[in-house]
Order: sequence, then C-alpha cells, then structure tokens
Amino acid sequence: MNKLSIIAVLSAATVIVSCSDVKRTPGHIYMPDMAYSRAYETYADHSNLAEKGINFDNRPVAGTIAREEEMPFPYAKDQGTDTTNYVASKQVKSPFDSLSTTDAKEAERLYQINCGICHGTKLDGNGPLYKGGEGPYPAAPKNFIGDPVVSVMPEGQMFYSVSYGKNMMGSYASQLTRKQRWMVIKYIKNKQLAAKAAAAPAADATAKK
Repeated sequence: MNKLSIIAVLSAATVIVSCSDVKRTPGHIYMPDMAYSRAYETYADHSNLAEKGINFDNRPVAGTIAREEEMPFPYAKDQGTDTTNYVASKQVKSPFDSLSTTDAKEAERLYQINCGICHGTKLDGNGPLYKGGEGPYPAAPKNFIGDPVVSVMPEGQMFYSVSYGKNMMGSYASQLTRKQRWMVIKYIKNKQLAAKAAAAPAADATAKK
C-alpha cells in the first residue's frame, strides 16, 4: 500500500505541475525552422526581415514554374548581330491548338491594347501611330495580313520577336505573360488564315478568266 500511495502522490504531482499556467520552453529544439517558421503571407509586412539580415523580394525562386503557367521559351535572346536563336525559334510550336470563345475574346482585347496601336485594328500595319503616313511614325509597321514575310512567319519566331523585340519593336515580355503572348499570336494566326481563306475564291475566279 505504501508503494501505491507513493506512486499515486507522484502521479498527482506530475499532473498538477504539467497543468501549470507557467510557460516553459525546451532547452534545445530538434528542428527550429519548423517550430518557429519564417513563412510570411504574400502581402504581410516584411520590414522586420531586413533588420535580421534576411533579404526577401517576393520573387519566385529562379527556375521554378507556377502551376498552370506556360513552359519557358527554350531560346535566349541573341547577342549582337547573331541570329542563331532567332532562326532556331521557327521550330517552337504554340501550346495553343485553338482558342476557346473566352480566350479568343481576351486575345483580341490584348492585341488591340498592345499591338493595334502600331499594326492596326485590322492587322494591316496602319495603326494610329502610322495612320497612312500622317502619324508620328514615318515608317509603316508590319502588315500581318499582306506582308510576304510576317504573314507566313512561324509562331515560335513571332513569340521570339514579341518577347525580345525585333527591329523597331521593343520587348513586350513585361506587358504580357507567356500565356498572353501565345494567345495574341494565335489570334493573329487565326486572322491570317481567315484572310487567306477569303482571298482564295477571288484568286480562283481571276485565274479562270
């Protein structure tokens, strides 16, 4: 009985002590980063990190791809007069076989905002900045429908030009995401195909004469 009493008293004392409101911290933590996480919410105040010598700019880790984001373009911008990557970009295929009704409307909107001012709302190279030669630009932008080079330019090469800039046109990588760039290019290609389809009957009729 004495032993049982002693055990009971010790057990009761342990329970009482463990239920105390006195906060205790262990002397050593096996994985402190998990116990005291440095994780911060996206829009949280990060000013205290700089005080600790931790530099955090909210940018994704280099080389990572967000879920549902388009794969990176496989070719870097050519340096100087080199055109190796520009030529090789012809082989890159668009991730879009077609555009849904919603995507088609969005692609048209993006084109009008970013491209139409130069290349024209009808893709004829006669946007407000050229305006038949009366605008501030002395040289006409490329005609996506009638130009013999641009009208048949491969999608990958168009993406290269939009991403890195070409001739007088600057890069649009900061204005349009990869997905948006591909959507705009698909929109242009669809318009080019429609123009060729419309011109085919007229060409046949002329040939028969």
